Amino acid sequence: MVVVAILAAGRGTRMKSNLPKVLHSLGGKSLVERVIQSVEPLQPERRMAIVGYQAQEVKTALQTIPDIEFVEQTVQLGTGHAIQQLLPHLEGYNGDLLILNGDVPLLRSETLKHFLQIHQENQNAATVMTAKLPNPKGYGRVFCDEKNVVQQIIEDKDCTPAQRENQRINAGVYCFRWQDLAKILPHLEANNAQKEYYLTDAVTQVTPVMAVDVEDYQEIGGINDRLQLSAAYDILQARIKEKWMKAGVTLIDSASITIDETVELEPDVIIEPQTHLRGNTVIKAGSRIGPGSLIENSLISENVTARYSVITDSTVKDGSQIGPYAHLRGNVEVGEKCRVGNFVELKNTKLGNGSKTAHLSYLGDTTTGNKVNIGAGTITANYDGKNKHRTIIGNNTKTGSNSVLVAPITLGNDVYVAAGSTITEDVPNSYSPSASSC
Repeated sequence: MVVVAILAAGRGTRMKSNLPKVLHSLGGKSLVERVIQSVEPLQPERRMAIVGYQAQEVKTALQTIPDIEFVEQTVQLGTGHAIQQLLPHLEGYNGDLLILNGDVPLLRSETLKHFLQIHQENQNAATVMTAKLPNPKGYGRVFCDEKNVVQQIIEDKDCTPAQRENQRINAGVYCFRWQDLAKILPHLEANNAQKEYYLTDAVTQVTPVMAVDVEDYQEIGGINDRLQLSAAYDILQARIKEKWMKAGVTLIDSASITIDETVELEPDVIIEPQTHLRGNTVIKAGSRIGPGSLIENSLISENVTARYSVITDSTVKDGSQIGPYAHLRGNVEVGEKCRVGNFVELKNTKLGNGSKTAHLSYLGDTTTGNKVNIGAGTITANYDGKNKHRTIIGNNTKTGSNSVLVAPITLGNDVYVAAGSTITEDVPNSYSPSASSC
């Protein structure tokens, strides 16, 4: 039985931002969202976020996460003080408390599972997550016996030269037997220069206490400024890219590519240089994306190519070609074996199977049938200054170059629009209006 407490009350002054530190984004999710996500496989009895600075903003950002509880720390007086706020909320609780930091977003669920297992199997009063750093300068050192039972925790400035050779540091992640910790919390003292209450003081007052080394020390890196945020992003990207390349995805010049953790890719997808995949994007087998493309919250079906293009909130079906320099946005659906070519923009448009709009066109709020050919420079004039209107184009219809279709308007099947026409009235099936006829 475990309750998770996430420390998310700090401002993060070194971020130089009005946004609470834990709400800064890392690969499409906020820092604190990543921490919350990491504990889901543990199936905790309760998940509690301790909030303070701009508490309402943090609550609002996390309101869609089910079963998250908020505890306010109105004045931030250290980690011990933060956990003191849990006393009235956990009265009578008889399990373990896992304490995480909302600005440490790279901890893997597997690491936390192992940590909790060691704590419970050994019936520890407290367990401290530790890491062995190549350069531990500035960190407090944790000293253990041969069974990893903690003997001392000494701040870097208080270490002797010999003690500084110890590379094991405190990662700031703890698991306590709650009943033991609850007895100590009211008696913590702020006997330090910062006048704050620290959890490390509680660690020294319970027994037994065990240290558990994290295998990959990069997991315990905290985010205090933009440099560390950037470094964490690099680590996250390396994980994501390794995962997809092992799953059969080709990344050409992977250093120039970025992929959100929420993206899904199928085998035999090829991602070209300078391509960025964002949000809830799915790219299916055989598709080739890039170079120089941005795909966000979109479904790209099988055997699609998209070069030097931007696609957001849209669907592209099997075998279609997008770009170069095309822009699809706002609920576009491109059918099978279509072509959306050079400098074409589609907005809230459905393009039927086998249709083509090859050059220099804008289709907004438009529905086309199958095998429609949109000539170069064709525009749907969908906005009258107050409202947007829809254009409907039937099967096998063709528009000549530099045509304007003034919505609301419907063109039937097998219509041919002459080059340079401005169409303001509906056109029946199998009709060929000239530039002067409508």
